[in-house]
Amino acid sequence: MDNDTAPPARDPTIGRRLRRVRNARGKSLAVIAGLAGITAGHLCRIENGEWALDRVSLIVALADALQIAPSELISLPVPAPANGHTDSSIEAIRLALDAIDVGCPGGLVLPVAVLRDRVAQIHAQRRASQFVEVAIGLPGLIRDLHTTLATGADHGELLALAVYLHVHVTRLWLSVAVAPADLCRRAVFLARRLAQEHDEVTMLGMAGFAVADTLLIGGAFEPARAELDALMLPPITADTAGLVCWITMTHALAAVLDGQPNDAAAPMETTAEIAGRFGANGEADALGIVFGPTDVGVTRMHQALELGEPDRAVSIAQDVDPGRHPFPANRAFYWAHYGRALAQLRGRRDDDAVRALRISEDLYPTKVRRDPFVRDTLAELLTRAKRDTIGCELRGMAYRAGLPG
Repeated sequence: MDNDTAPPARDPTIGRRLRRVRNARGKSLAVIAGLAGITAGHLCRIENGEWALDRVSLIVALADALQIAPSELISLPVPAPANGHTDSSIEAIRLALDAIDVGCPGGLVLPVAVLRDRVAQIHAQRRASQFVEVAIGLPGLIRDLHTTLATGADHGELLALAVYLHVHVTRLWLSVAVAPADLCRRAVFLARRLAQEHDEVTMLGMAGFAVADTLLIGGAFEPARAELDALMLPPITADTAGLVCWITMTHALAAVLDGQPNDAAAPMETTAEIAGRFGANGEADALGIVFGPTDVGVTRMHQALELGEPDRAVSIAQDVDPGRHPFPANRAFYWAHYGRALAQLRGRRDDDAVRALRISEDLYPTKVRRDPFVRDTLAELLTRAKRDTIGCELRGMAYRAGLPG
């Protein structure tokens, strides 16, 4: 079967999927590129795997031009790489949320102290990049927590604990798993309903941030900005500074994604000031949030990549020490951003890009092997790979990510 007419599940990269959909629509390169605001040559290189499609704003623009959902472009091939328990756990989480929605969570009623310890343990596992352990434990924990919540005992504490779980663990595990967009949204909308029932400003802020962040990733820029604008920031203290940084940083990212990068400068300056004042030691606060100078740097790298400025992303990266961050998952995000930026430099620092992505893979294998943006970067690097040690390293990474060598 020709690649352009293969089923969507077989397309290993975003570029290949984009070409198949465009051809199925009967649209020329020039038409789709023009609607998306890029040149036909740029789009051709994306489709041929010579240029990674790794910007949310451009994916949304191309999806709009093709009249499809952005999720159709970034979905993983089947069989998905680094699968393990992933597909079964995604389905188990979906079934757990279905059961909660109909009022029959189907879990165990447990003491609050037991649930609190389990939530803390699974949060620590997520931060340590223990993807499979979280996959195994999360669906049952969701059921048990909501079953106990339904009894009405210790209601306020359990509401806060459920918001914490869905913001810190469920949302982020589903994101790394590249779960369907509707499931990611269900998880954060559930967190927001629980926070509204709890009716406390920090819980509302945590859930609102999670909703906005998830909407932004999915390309729903206007609803995300509306959600952020509706949030009330708590007074800045040692216990709330991380949350304020999260929300303020997301305002900046929303501006970048929505094509208004000048609006990002002021919130990022505020974020950096608060993070430097309260988060310099890299300790988790009472809300379970860590947001210090390293996180500010990684966020600036992310924004530079979204703006198509890899040179600036690399410059920022050189002033960030990822080793200062206490959690492997966050260090992996730094190296993934750095590798993507290096791969895009005009001078082509491919060897350095491969080394950076390999460090990220060591820290968080699933993140690298399933992330659509990293996968497209690996595919781009493959088009220029040499028959040397670094080329062999790259082909090994591509193989583990399910990409054709």
